[in-house]
Amino acid sequence: MNILIRLLSIGASLAAGAVARKALEASWRNRTGSEPPKDAGDLRISLPGVLVFALAAAAAGAVIQAFTQRLGRQATMRLE
Repeated sequence: MNILIRLLSIGASLAAGAVARKALEASWRNRTGSEPPKDAGDLRISLPGVLVFALAAAAAGAVIQAFTQRLGRQATMRLE
């Protein structure tokens, strides 16, 4: 049962990450009027823009990981 909880936790994390990425991209488009930076090596994209998007994506990923790990542990504790 513990493996099932871990697999579900991984799946939830991946799904939440995909949703967060889409939301972040949509928010970027609404605020800046341009597409979010996809390639950090593209010199046509400003460095501050790349850094802000990277920081926002990393922060969203960290929050999602923390929540899914906590929810997975809570589910495991309930089943034990």
